[in-house]
Amino acid sequence: MNVRMRKDAIVRSLRRNGTSTVAQLSEEVGASRRTILRDICSLRDEGFVIHSETGRGGGLQLDPQSLQTTARLSVAEVFALLISVASMRAAGNLPFAGLADRGLEKIEKALPPDKVRDLRRFLDCLYIGTLAPQIDTSNVGKMDAELLPAFETAFLKRLYLRFAYQDAKGATSTRCVEPQAMLILPPLWYLVAWDPERNDFRHFRMDRISAPTFVEGKTFRRRHVHFDDNVRPVR
Repeated sequence: MNVRMRKDAIVRSLRRNGTSTVAQLSEEVGASRRTILRDICSLRDEGFVIHSETGRGGGLQLDPQSLQTTARLSVAEVFALLISVASMRAAGNLPFAGLADRGLEKIEKALPPDKVRDLRRFLDCLYIGTLAPQIDTSNVGKMDAELLPAFETAFLKRLYLRFAYQDAKGATSTRCVEPQAMLILPPLWYLVAWDPERNDFRHFRMDRISAPTFVEGKTFRRRHVHFDDNVRPVR
């Protein structure tokens, strides 16, 4: 049982039993008394209110109204928040921009250094602009929920991305490409990738991508992508 699973088990036990001793928790999760005490201190730092009562009949009690206040977010989850804010700003529809920016800044500060590094590398791949008025947006579909987690791994590790793609005429094909950038032209979102079969860059509408998987062990080099003047990096 890893640290996070163990601490989650401690919280569940305290909620279920009302009062537990360190010895009981130690036996329940299979850890030493010292480890349990360290986990209790860590849980308190995360925002859980855990009371200690000494003497006969005492033990550890979790405040029933207690909730975790420290964010436990993945790079993909934070990135999803950032790009949502960025796309709303580009569309001119972000009424509380200052509050949103301050909230995201606090979340970023709560992340460990390695996650912040990954987040910034991920953000370097994100671009935003405005869509040409002649582009038809009447058929915009829903994006696959698995896109962002797959993109995170593919972009950060520079792994080839394989997916099913449906073109404008409805024909479906399987693509294996080098993901180079993500482009937001509200309301359309694109994966910009180098397509080895065509020896050129291609823009894939993300609402037409399904079943994305990254290809382990097959890496690529970062390429310079040329964008129009109305496109800018988010950072």
